[in-house]
Amino acid sequence: MINIATEKGVTVNVYLEDWSNGMKNSPDYVFQLMDGLQGCGIRRFMLPDTLGILNPMQVQSFMGVMVQRYPDVHFDFHAHNDYDLAVSNVYAAVLAGAKGLHTTINGLGERAGNAPLASVQAILRDHFGADTTINEERLNDASRLVESYSGITIPANKPIVGENVFTQVAGVHADGDNKNNLYCNELLPERFGRKREYALGKTSGKANIRKNLEALGLELDDDAMRKVTARIIELGDKKEVVTQEDLPYIISDVLKHSVEDARVKLLSYCVTLSQGLKPMASLKLCIGDQVYEQNASGDGQYDAFVRALRKIYKETLQRKFPMLTNYAVSIPPGGRTDAFVQTIITWEYEGKTFKTRGLDADQTEAAIKATIKMLNIIE
Repeated sequence: MINIATEKGVTVNVYLEDWSNGMKNSPDYVFQLMDGLQGCGIRRFMLPDTLGILNPMQVQSFMGVMVQRYPDVHFDFHAHNDYDLAVSNVYAAVLAGAKGLHTTINGLGERAGNAPLASVQAILRDHFGADTTINEERLNDASRLVESYSGITIPANKPIVGENVFTQVAGVHADGDNKNNLYCNELLPERFGRKREYALGKTSGKANIRKNLEALGLELDDDAMRKVTARIIELGDKKEVVTQEDLPYIISDVLKHSVEDARVKLLSYCVTLSQGLKPMASLKLCIGDQVYEQNASGDGQYDAFVRALRKIYKETLQRKFPMLTNYAVSIPPGGRTDAFVQTIITWEYEGKTFKTRGLDADQTEAAIKATIKMLNIIE
């Protein structure tokens, strides 16, 4: 088969499957196979840890034997993550002289998956000084794209691309950032097209809150800060997520200030859901002093509502409308049908990404509240 492919101008690579079990249980068979394939014009030999059974010491030993015995052969290493050792095994393979590495976006793959590209890239650059020509600033975009198409959510704590990995939670860490970046390593968020964020919740300190206020151009005195901090901790105790865009509303509520009149007001709306018909939405919206009415159909009630809004902005006002990039809904564990639903929507508008949150017993209403917050932010 190799000879026929070569005659037809096809480049041949060969997987030695299952190489890991072969090296553990019958290395002579592996060597016999390798010896027999020498001179056949094979470009690369792929050495897979097919069942993810190896540890880094074994990978370094087995790969070292292969490289030493066949110094002119191009070996690739293909790791699986069954024992959560894929990235560590890749590191060991590189140390032993592997010339190629198999990775996947977000570590997707058979069973527990393969070695994730973003983590491997960071290790190659920071621990080996390797230049792979990969554009690190686009790794997060690629991961989100694959997340969207695959339907497999990236864990929030996944290195490099996880939602929380560049979020400081403890107030002492935020304070450290103010003191000449005491809590920084080489994995800076800007390197991967992201930015440092400061969580608002149960463990928030004043430093976290001040960082978020700075981003919004707001400033509070010490007494007001104490009251706002207490409220945010209270919300965190109730397992509610607080976003940066929630801060003005929290401040208004805690300090009993009147909120600046919202520029965008939803005067009325109606959404319908009928069997056999597409959901419909009709709405009346006030922007400044001008009232607009529009209706639309959609794939769901909220989709119909957003399509009607988009018509107002794009067709009537001839303006851009933000792109919805993520939509997350959470309900307290054990919640009843009347439990509060928390909807957090991520938007992208004129090169900036931000989140808004809505809280209501009705999921559609919660999403609509988050959307109206978004409109007031862009206005």
